[in-house]
Amino acid sequence: MSISVGEVTAMVSADDSGDGEVEPDDNLRAFGETVKASRKRVGLTQEQLAPLIGYSVQYVGSVEQGRRHPSKKFIARTESVLDTFGVIDIAARQLSRRRGLASWFRRWAELEEGAVILNTYECRSVPGLLQPESYARALVDAVLPPPTPEEVEERIAARLKRQQLLLRTPYTVFSFIIDEAVILRQTGGPEVTRGLIDHLLECGQLPNVDLQIMPLVSPDHAGLGGPFRLIETQDHEWVGYSEGQQSGRVLTDPKDLSLLHLRYAKLRIQALNPADSRALLMRMRGSL
Repeated sequence: MSISVGEVTAMVSADDSGDGEVEPDDNLRAFGETVKASRKRVGLTQEQLAPLIGYSVQYVGSVEQGRRHPSKKFIARTESVLDTFGVIDIAARQLSRRRGLASWFRRWAELEEGAVILNTYECRSVPGLLQPESYARALVDAVLPPPTPEEVEERIAARLKRQQLLLRTPYTVFSFIIDEAVILRQTGGPEVTRGLIDHLLECGQLPNVDLQIMPLVSPDHAGLGGPFRLIETQDHEWVGYSEGQQSGRVLTDPKDLSLLHLRYAKLRIQALNPADSRALLMRMRGSL
């Protein structure tokens, strides 16, 4: 799938009948077109299909226009009534790949999948690619307003699925720089933090992963502007990403990228090297 790095899609919100309307994106449009083509194949109008599957005409129309995420029941009933030989189910599986990811993060997640190099600096929480399930669950549970149980599971599943990138071959080369304060915060409590440190130590042993800790006492710190990420694509182009409250921005301007490269290079010098970072993590683990 081609990626327009400047495009940001809208976030999914759950309602009693599935999901609320959102701004159309490519994945939703493709699913909607599949439903529409399947409906027309059997000669049904939206008005005729709606009562057969137990949904309103407005709901059917919104799905076909790519403005609503279909519920699981909608997918199952539409597949059954239209008898598409699994076509709608296949389209739904493609659609669900982005469920559980914040709207502003989806484009970046797509870019991650095609990265040959990914550099990450984080000062708020451990990056999603390095989160064990217990830590990820603690973060999701702390979100306000509280997510529904279904949303919790979707977010956890999406985060764990992204972590397959660490093991995929040919390897993507990862560099992570994490502030020590992120771990000292003990998100989820001491037991979760012990599991987190064990997981970080394990990930740091992967041949394609460099993990560095920025010490708590850091008089010289190039990351005070906040967390950011840099990706080199398979076309050997660089793309950046910056995230804040309820927002994320993909960066392609050469001036922005040059600044982020400069800051990341400085952070690599200022942070503990991987061996010393590992030793610090082991000391932190022993103190819990």
